[in-house]
Amino acid sequence: MNTDFTGSARSARSCGSPVPDAETGSGSGSGSGSDVDGRVIVALDFADRRSAEGLVERLGDACSSYKIGLELLTAAGPGLARDLVGRGNEVFLDLKLFEIPNSVAGAVRAAGALGASMVTVHGMGGTGIMAAAVDAAREFPRLRVLALTVVTSMTGSDLADIGVAAGPGEQVLRLARLAMRAGCDGVVASPREAGSLRAALGPEPLIVTPGVTLGPVGGGAGAAGGVGAAGGAGEAGGHARPGTPAAAFAAGASHVVVGRSVARAADPVAALRQVRAAAQ
Repeated sequence: MNTDFTGSARSARSCGSPVPDAETGSGSGSGSGSDVDGRVIVALDFADRRSAEGLVERLGDACSSYKIGLELLTAAGPGLARDLVGRGNEVFLDLKLFEIPNSVAGAVRAAGALGASMVTVHGMGGTGIMAAAVDAAREFPRLRVLALTVVTSMTGSDLADIGVAAGPGEQVLRLARLAMRAGCDGVVASPREAGSLRAALGPEPLIVTPGVTLGPVGGGAGAAGGVGAAGGAGEAGGHARPGTPAAAFAAGASHVVVGRSVARAADPVAALRQVRAAAQ
């Protein structure tokens, strides 16, 4: 974990995920099937291990990268993450760490010991928390620290409620720049901020975008570039700033996180293929 962008790019390549071109958003390795697979992360947003393993079984070799969030980690414990890594998958632990630096560092080391490829820390925690996470991750060369900028469910009024005068787009950029100074490998933001982030940060940092849906979305940056309507607008699933996979990748996202569009599809493998097609 180096503090410069070169270190971030080297970390990304070590796990087989291409770094996108600053203008086109396409990775230099995007022609490789394994590289494309690594850019699409399926969210295991379930309340129990059995349901999560059911989706993993249905996807089989079609998916190599999964996200585990707080609900599943709390319900199932760390064993699922360890088992997925043991089967050769990459695991994104979306912990959104926001604690005193010592506690954050301990959690990052625990994530590294499980074999996780990515872990999130809250950008709103400031430089001290993010730097502690980066420092702890040095023991685990494959572990990338991502700073969560503004949660994808938040709107301008939500930010105003906590005393932030900036809108989501402005706040995302502010926290992303802070994350880069702290040495993070990348950031998490909605698909609608991917373009401004890539323009501001350059080609190296990872930009991971949840809130991705195959169904139609409302106006804004996420409205263009759909790859088919496997469902409806309800698939946004509580995300206030959703977008399609094609729009996210075209804007400069290095990875997308897809949940309901795959998990609730009649044919999850076919839905996942649609998402991957946007990364070509």
